[in-house]
Amino acid sequence: MRDARKLVLALLVVMAAIALSACGSSDESTTASGGTETGANSGKSSPEAEKPAEKEDVPTVVVRDGEPVGGVQELEFSAGDEIRFRVSSDAAEEIHVHGYDIAKDVPAGGTVDFDFPAELEGIYEAELEELGVQIIELRINP
Repeated sequence: MRDARKLVLALLVVMAAIALSACGSSDESTTASGGTETGANSGKSSPEAEKPAEKEDVPTVVVRDGEPVGGVQELEFSAGDEIRFRVSSDAAEEIHVHGYDIAKDVPAGGTVDFDFPAELEGIYEAELEELGVQIIELRINP
C-alpha cells in the first residue's frame, strides 16, 4: 500500500511538472520589422529576458564605411543547425542572404539579428544589397 502511494505521488509530481512547463509556451512573436522572432525571450524587454541572448556567442559582422571590418566573415554550419549571426552598421542598409533569400534592414548605427535553419547545403553569401558588397560567406555542410 505504501509503494502504491509513493507511485501515485511520483506520478502527480511528474504531471504537475509537465503542466507547468507547458504554461507560457508560445515561442513566436512578430518583430517591428515585420519578421518573425522565435524563442523564449521573444518580445520581452526586461533585463532578465535579454541576458541569455547576450551570453550566446553570436558571430557579429561590423560594417563601417560600406565594408565589413576585418573582411568577409566565413561562417560554417552543418545541415539542420540554426544559423545565427548579427550585423552592426554605421549606415542604413539592406542585408541579403542569397540562396535563402532572406533580407533585413539594418538602421544607421543599429544592429540586426539573423536566425534561421540551415536547410540548404552549399556556399552562400550575405551582402550589403544596395552596395553589392559581400560581408559573409555561409558554408552549410551535409
